[in-house]
Amino acid sequence: MAILKFRVYFEEDDSIYRDIAVLHTQYFFDLHETILKAFEFDNKHQATFFRSNDQWQKGREITLDQYPDRNYKVAPLLMRTTTIGSEIKNTNQRFTYSYDFQKHWDFLIELINVSKEGSTPADYPKITRTEGISPKQYGTKGLLGEKFADIEEKYDLTRSAEGFGEKGADGEDVGVDENVEDYNDGLDD
Repeated sequence: MAILKFRVYFEEDDSIYRDIAVLHTQYFFDLHETILKAFEFDNKHQATFFRSNDQWQKGREITLDQYPDRNYKVAPLLMRTTTIGSEIKNTNQRFTYSYDFQKHWDFLIELINVSKEGSTPADYPKITRTEGISPKQYGTKGLLGEKFADIEEKYDLTRSAEGFGEKGADGEDVGVDENVEDYNDGLDD
């Protein structure tokens, strides 16, 4: 039985990826669920795979459901009935995966290894490698809350405000290095 190992990259940062091993007889639905688990996403949104070429151009669509609001040139294949092995056309096969069509979570998937040895079929699909911190599906809520982010955006808090800098004897702004030198000179006295 063939074991296919895919590397699933987060499209916006290729240093964030997961390696996933599946059996060639498993379905795209299994891969879909494993990707969501690997990136710690929920399973509440629409999703689709596209067979792809070396330039990541989208080809045949393999979708979770046939969505009425999407225009299909060709009827899509369905994840629950399409085996992964049936869509492997070459040893460098690529797919793109889109999740949550409103937020546009996009992933790039490439076949990195094919082997015939492995553990029992019940062990697949499985995540074999995790690199980088997964993006947060719904953003993060800091300790200070959303109001702080609004204040930070409205007032540029990264620069010191007028009136809070330090002035030298001649009325000029004194930099941090100059303050340290003045402090060190005072220690010698």
